[in-house]
Amino acid sequence: MRRIGLVWGLLLAGCGASPAPQFFGAERHEVTLDGYRFVVFHKEDMAEVVRLGYLTPRQRDPVPALMVVAAERATGCRVLGPLRGLARSPSLPGDTGEARFELKC
Repeated sequence: MRRIGLVWGLLLAGCGASPAPQFFGAERHEVTLDGYRFVVFHKEDMAEVVRLGYLTPRQRDPVPALMVVAAERATGCRVLGPLRGLARSPSLPGDTGEARFELKC
């Protein structure tokens, strides 16, 4: 019975997007582009974009470009490039699940 509770807890934890600690207190926006769903966290001159839902490897190709569009649409700012410094993304370049950007507002 304990295993079932653990499995349900893990599944439910993966259902929502939460910001990285650097983005606590950020504005949250939800954006859908070409059927892909994103949550954008906007704080000062930074944005964190989290893709929602499961994708096969074949479906992931357009996602990095759509993440830039999602950040710009949600914030009204222009993406300058990947976020650098302590707030930079810990993910590998090209990750389609999460990206962090520097903004020009």
